[in-house]
Amino acid sequence: MDPEVEESSWFLPMVVLAAVLFIVLFLVRKFFKGGQFTERVSAKGLVVVVTGANCGIGYETVKELNLKKADVYMLCRNEDKANEAKRRMVRQGCDATRLHFIECDLTDFESVCRAAKELLESVDTIDILINNAGIMFQSKHELTKDGHEKTWQSNHLGPFLLTELLLPAIKKSSYARIVNVSSLMHTRSGKINIATVDDKKSFGMMKSYSQSKLANVMHARALTKELRKDGAEHVSANSVHPGGVDTELTRNTILVLPGIKQISAPFRWFFLKTSRDGAQTSLYVALSKKLGGISGKYFADCKLAKENPLALDDQACQDLYNYSLEVTGLAK
Repeated sequence: MDPEVEESSWFLPMVVLAAVLFIVLFLVRKFFKGGQFTERVSAKGLVVVVTGANCGIGYETVKELNLKKADVYMLCRNEDKANEAKRRMVRQGCDATRLHFIECDLTDFESVCRAAKELLESVDTIDILINNAGIMFQSKHELTKDGHEKTWQSNHLGPFLLTELLLPAIKKSSYARIVNVSSLMHTRSGKINIATVDDKKSFGMMKSYSQSKLANVMHARALTKELRKDGAEHVSANSVHPGGVDTELTRNTILVLPGIKQISAPFRWFFLKTSRDGAQTSLYVALSKKLGGISGKYFADCKLAKENPLALDDQACQDLYNYSLEVTGLAK
């Protein structure tokens, strides 16, 4: 057989196989990236507040909002990290004059109150609040200075308090959207026992995180009903699942151990979302023109998703809301 003919007999099938493999890998990677917010919208003139804004999903959320012309207030625990994040954003095209830092530690009610006070002294109206910050998989039971389990306060009570304190300014906006960043993990939570939620015996690394994320979904539902009772139907409150994202939230897992982090890097890149991917549903719920009037719902991959049935128990949602008012010192 002619050598050239022999070579072409295996070369073409190899090219086809390589092309098919590339397409399959591309589609699989696209699947793991999840839904993308592609709607062409401007956020010009909008005042947006984002917690946990210096890294991960929060960083990408702030960056995209700023690039869409929003005036963004970054609520972070550490000023140095927030300023470094701002410098990186500016290098990526953001406008520094529309990026503002306010110190806020959600595990400290006094810090949350100070941050809210500073915000309300700076702006009269808030158009969007994105409760993005949170902690994940704490390995040991720990109480905050306010006497609450750390994951519970960081992920639910702190954001709840901030939201209530900022509501007067949010209600003044005709846009008025509140976004709670929850997690698919909320579907693994059982019923929240508010009487024992802070107890050491009730603590579990997965359990505590899952129930705090369930509380985010229940909060949005209960708040929607409260807003309707107050005649503030124009304000929406929804919760979102960002997806499995490779962020600093994994700092309490084995993925950060020496060697494992490097070995797992290509697998994390392929099978997990980037922070930018993880920000897409928050941006969708915050900015999409298609969601006007929709409130109390749960979204994932830029579309409506099915929540834990426990989050649909209106009495349980109301009980959690009333309890949260009481322990944060807001009950009348």
